[in-house]
Amino acid sequence: MAALDTFSETSLLSITRKDGTDRDFSAIIESWSVSGGEKGFESIPTISGGRLKKFSPQEDVEVKIEGYALEMGTDTGTTGLGWYDLMHTEDTSLPTSISVDRTREEFRIVLMNTDNSSQATATAVTVSLDKALKMTFQNGHFTNVETDFGDKVVKFSITFKCPAFNSSGSANVTYESTDGTADKVLPATASYASA
Repeated sequence: MAALDTFSETSLLSITRKDGTDRDFSAIIESWSVSGGEKGFESIPTISGGRLKKFSPQEDVEVKIEGYALEMGTDTGTTGLGWYDLMHTEDTSLPTSISVDRTREEFRIVLMNTDNSSQATATAVTVSLDKALKMTFQNGHFTNVETDFGDKVVKFSITFKCPAFNSSGSANVTYESTDGTADKVLPATASYASA
């Protein structure tokens, strides 16, 4: 492979409903961004002129996705077709009808950038000698789907949010990479199932 200075052009994104199937949404994504997760603190001044640090709990992490779709949700298969069934109860029939409800299902998002344009999904094991970055965010919820026709094309803005840790203090967010060293591959992401 040619020398790689940046990951560009190609990215993979898989979304999984807890106890569900990995679905690849890469073909309908324009961009994504990750924010939040700040491990902040504030300083408390003392009368001697010094400062004491008071740590704040780590903030939630937010993933924003910009994409397109010709359907409201994904009725079947492993390819993501729409967005509204990520916020509400999915409808696995056609025609698809998704009603607003109070259901709040947990999801996992896996993002991968790699220099291998043949990499199938973000959750698959990488190939020896390939460079890759992978970010996994689990036990979160889709909090918003916005639809826009401003540029005369239907576009969606999707927001996913997860806490940095679960209720027992285990991490909900994992960052992984491999530099392309022979046989140093990123393993396949395990199935996303209830404990």
